[in-house]
Amino acid sequence: MPHVPKMSTRRKLAIATWNAPREGSIFGRLTVNATALLAYLEGLRHASGEKVTITHLVGKAIAEALRHAPSLNGRISLGRFVPHETIDIAFLVAMEEGADLAKAKVASVDKKSVVDIARELRAMAERLRRRRDQDFEKSTNVLRWLPTWIIKPLTRVFGWLSGALGISARMLGLERFPFGSCIVTNVGMFGIDEGFAPLVPFAHVPMVVLVGAVSEKPAVVDGHVVAQPQLTLTATIDHRYIEGYHLATVARVVKDHLENPDKFAS
Repeated sequence: MPHVPKMSTRRKLAIATWNAPREGSIFGRLTVNATALLAYLEGLRHASGEKVTITHLVGKAIAEALRHAPSLNGRISLGRFVPHETIDIAFLVAMEEGADLAKAKVASVDKKSVVDIARELRAMAERLRRRRDQDFEKSTNVLRWLPTWIIKPLTRVFGWLSGALGISARMLGLERFPFGSCIVTNVGMFGIDEGFAPLVPFAHVPMVVLVGAVSEKPAVVDGHVVAQPQLTLTATIDHRYIEGYHLATVARVVKDHLENPDKFAS
């Protein structure tokens, strides 16, 4: 008989969580010139000794955008929008060579430097991969033994309690607003230029952003076609939170910061 691989907690959550789409979502794609960004990264790594990546810069740029579009920095609770007190972003961390996923939430991203974000995220990722994160271990231990038909109502209830109402359940590994206002994941590290991800129902976040791979592409500069390193970001956004005008503001701020990375220091 063929070998049946062990089902990861991420796969169990996917099966138990998603139904056919019913809610309205906005899908956006943004391509930026990565020339200055790559040079900035190299200089920052040399100066700090920290492995700063594009993902860290994107997270910081999104936090700046959320300051300009505060209707995305919150949650819908009991039929009304409630703003968050801080701008927090969850970064997805690959576990067990990609067999599973975990999240690492960085709080108050807009108030931290890119290097601070990189250091904090690295420490959290190391703790997760070494199985020393108590919240993650508690939640995965519960999920590991439950069938998907039970996980579905549980994730709905606990996701609503923690993500919409902000209620903590530490003995189950649940924290207040565990995913913040945005989920960021890097698919470029797998060689994928761009892709889209669905909104995660139990996370109660209005936006999911995928960071693609940097690749050389033709671009028109001063009337001439030249090869240019470009980065493509894609986003899935809950239409209940935002309209086109505000989305344009988000895109403008993110593009401006990524193409002019000296703004990160301000």
